[in-house]
Amino acid sequence: MAAQVTDSNFEAEIIESKIPALVDFWAPWCGPCRAMGPVIDELAAEYDGQVRIVKMNVDENPGTPSKYGIRAIPTIILFKDGEVVEQVTGAVSKSSIQDMITKKALG
Repeated sequence: MAAQVTDSNFEAEIIESKIPALVDFWAPWCGPCRAMGPVIDELAAEYDGQVRIVKMNVDENPGTPSKYGIRAIPTIILFKDGEVVEQVTGAVSKSSIQDMITKKALG
């Protein structure tokens, strides 16, 4: 199960993370976000220890999405060494997220 991050712990959990981090920006009312939920949870289990995979509820945490210019959800952002290395918006396949992680975070 992917952990939840908030505006208050985003810096410590994601920006200062020693391993790459993938953040799923979502909201409970968003159908495509709910569809992506199980995929994100599976990826969190698969990449445990290699990539930190978390979710952020944009309704409860408006500051961080605003900082990163998120206008649509779901948006997935991959961070490495505290920097954005890749971003995708909309429901995407598990394999496309795995490709992104392999090429941009672990490559």
